[in-house]
Order: sequence, then structure tokens, then C-alpha cells
Amino acid sequence: MAQRTVLVVLFDGVQILDVTGPVEVFAGAEQHTPGTYRIRTASLDGGPVRTSGGLTLVPDGTLGEAPVAHTLLVPGGQGTRRPDPRLTDWLRAHAPRAERLVSVCTGAILLAAAGLLDGRRATTHWGYCDKLARDHPAVEVDPDPIFVRDGNVHTSAGVTSGIDLALALVEDDLGRDTALTVARHLVVFLRRPGNQAQFSAQLAAQTAHREPLRDVQRWITEHPAADLSVESLAARARLSPRHFARAFRDETGTTPGRYVDRVRLEHARRLLEDTGDGVEEVSRASGYGTPEAMRRAFVKALGTPPAEYRRRFRPTPTR
Repeated sequence: MAQRTVLVVLFDGVQILDVTGPVEVFAGAEQHTPGTYRIRTASLDGGPVRTSGGLTLVPDGTLGEAPVAHTLLVPGGQGTRRPDPRLTDWLRAHAPRAERLVSVCTGAILLAAAGLLDGRRATTHWGYCDKLARDHPAVEVDPDPIFVRDGNVHTSAGVTSGIDLALALVEDDLGRDTALTVARHLVVFLRRPGNQAQFSAQLAAQTAHREPLRDVQRWITEHPAADLSVESLAARARLSPRHFARAFRDETGTTPGRYVDRVRLEHARRLLEDTGDGVEEVSRASGYGTPEAMRRAFVKALGTPPAEYRRRFRPTPTR
């Protein structure tokens, strides 16, 4: 098996977890199957770079002397806001030579600035999707998934999603067993599907300002199998259904129905990932009532039915 060179681009203001997360995944795979990955880091001048968190990283060398990479990984961070033109020039000239081009978080902004995402579907950190779309209209920006693959170009969302993407690439290269072994070692347990939304329901929605609405949000999360109709939730908040629905939308940025849908999907997903409960039991516990209702929700949101989701994303128990 040919060894794959993973070259990580470093620059001042880089987000350290964008670097170390994927590097630990590839390093773990190399430890599991020696001779599979050779990891190198490089900056423009070969000198140390200061991360956005204040730590210093010392690269292996300069980008000009770096080997041709099988996987060229471009992290994000504050340094992507005003990128060094020399860096985008280097990417424009050298990135097409890589067999696989990968960005983490706002590293996608660097790729777009170098013209490497034109005509492609891509994602980045949720807070920068609008900027990416506005500044680079030739890029098809998808703000939802945690990572996107378009040909040999792979872009991921904020920070920790780089770990998910790296695990997916290791699975492509070395198989599911190796990827799961690495995931367990990192206490990740499993690889989230690329089309999983960047936000959980609780993060995607704003926290309501008024205490009765905040209490309703907590109640929904803690009781996904309860009656979560607008009428029932309005009664809990001591508001009329019409007033409740309007206030909930104004204060959280989403409707009660959509919030409930997200919470139930997340609850079902966690049960499928972490327990051996049957699909029928999971559907009842998550408020779907029937396996068919849960199947429709999974296919719509994740593109895969519950049984297949469990097969792909729940670790095989170790003996």
C-alpha cells in the first residue's frame, strides 16, 4: 500500500484545532496501519506561526519546498480574514497537484480566494457561509452539512467537523474498521454523517428571552415523546396558541414545529448511536409514534433510513 503524504498548510492566526484534530486522526490511522500516512506541515517561510489561541506551531518546512501532497489540508482561523496574497497564490498554483484537497472551517475561504471552489458545492463555518457566498458567487455554498464532498475537493464546517471529515477520508482509504478504531481512541466513538446539520436544535435556535418560553424549550428537549403540539406547549407557557407560536418564532428564530422536529430527530439519532434499542422502541421514545414516521423524518433530514444510519454510524462493540 502506497504511503499518502498529508500536507497541512500553516499561517499566523490559524485555528489550532483545525490543524490538530485532523492530524490526530491521520496519525492514529498511521499508528494502526504503519506506512499509510506521512504527515508534514509547512508555512510560507518555514518559520513558526502563532495560532488564534496564542500557541505557537513550528512547521516542518516551507511551502515552496514541501512535497507534492496526496492530501492537502487547509485549516481555518482568524488568519483567513485577511489572507497573505502569497498564500492564495501558492494555493492557486500548487493545490491542483494534490490528489485530494481538504479545508476545515474557514479554510474554505482561502480555497475560494484562490479560485479552487468555483463551480463547486462547498461549506464552511456557519458564521461565514453568507460571506463565502457573497464574496464568491461562483461557489455553491451549502450552510447546513458538517462536510461536503465535490469530486476531489472536500470542505468542512466549523472546527471539530474537521475530525469528522478526516475520519471519513480514513474510512475511504483504509476501511471502516480502521476509522472506528481511530474514533474510539479519540473518544469520538463514531463519525457523524456529512449531511448532519452543523447545529443541534438547541444551538440552531436562539434561547428565548422570556422564562416561560425558555421553560418550554427545556421541556421539549427533556420530553420528546410527550404531546408537543402548539396547543399543549402554549398551555404550558400560559399563552394562547396564536400568541405562543408568534412569540416562540420571534424569540428563537424558528417555529415550534420545526424546533420539535429537530429535537426528536436528535433524540432518535442518539438512541440509535448509543443503545441497542429496536427501531420501534426508538420511534416511540422519540415521539414519532411509528417506525414509518421516524423513517420519513430520517430520510428527509439525513438522506438515510434509521436502520442504515445505525449500521453506518454506531461503532461495532469491542470484545
